[in-house]
Amino acid sequence: MSEPQRAVVGSHEFSEGNLRTYVAGFGLSIVLTISAYLLVVHHSLNRRALIAVIIVLALVQFLVQMMFFLRLGNENKPRCKLLVFLFMITVVGILVFGSLWIMNNLNYRMTPSQINNYVSNQSQDGL
Repeated sequence: MSEPQRAVVGSHEFSEGNLRTYVAGFGLSIVLTISAYLLVVHHSLNRRALIAVIIVLALVQFLVQMMFFLRLGNENKPRCKLLVFLFMITVVGILVFGSLWIMNNLNYRMTPSQINNYVSNQSQDGL
């Protein structure tokens, strides 16, 4: 009798994190989120400084998410993930800045009477 043949489909080397890195990333994310929340709730800074600190905390949390959860710097083929990541950043940028542009344009084109009508209609619908 012949032996059953075994086919090797392919070997993939994944850079998977262990539990310690996920827990460390989760802990850092929680600390950054709570610190941003406490800064906003306690009004400990003026408005411009608060916005700057919130933006810095958001960028640090973004880097924590990329390094600890998506493992962006620890793969064998970094170009593939980097291209996908850059495309994702481009799409998110278009969505955010496009939305801000549209809202600013709508705000610019509305007259004060249109704004008052809109606000009064919204308050009547809410009752």
